[in-house]
Amino acid sequence: MNTEQSTNQNDRSLLDALVQLSFTIHSIFGRVGAGHDLSIIQIRLLGILRDREPSMLELAQYLNLDKSSITGLIDRAERRGLVQRTVSPKDRRGFNVKVTPDGIQLIQVVGHEIYSQINEMTTVLSPSERSQMAELASKILEY
Repeated sequence: MNTEQSTNQNDRSLLDALVQLSFTIHSIFGRVGAGHDLSIIQIRLLGILRDREPSMLELAQYLNLDKSSITGLIDRAERRGLVQRTVSPKDRRGFNVKVTPDGIQLIQVVGHEIYSQINEMTTVLSPSERSQMAELASKILEY
């Protein structure tokens, strides 16, 4: 095998591993969410709202959703008592979205379950491998 073929094989192996890891983590989010009657996008919504009160437009951008989709998402979460709309201090015609105490409690439970399952997956790595993986993943995410 020449160097180019070896490099291509290494690239494919890396890409395959990253895709499989992504699928596995996505599956964890899905299973944990289903146990709490939450979709993956609802988990992401509550995660975003833990430490900020964005406008509907900002939320749509964070979640890469169109306006009608974000409205439906917020409507469903609001009916469950997980979020509430507040009048925007910057634009009285707009709304910001805020997580409620019930939403905070739920995302803490869900977040802990997700963290525990992902943490369990990484126990096959040594402490230095875990540190290296965190560093490499962060570097990829900066791209």
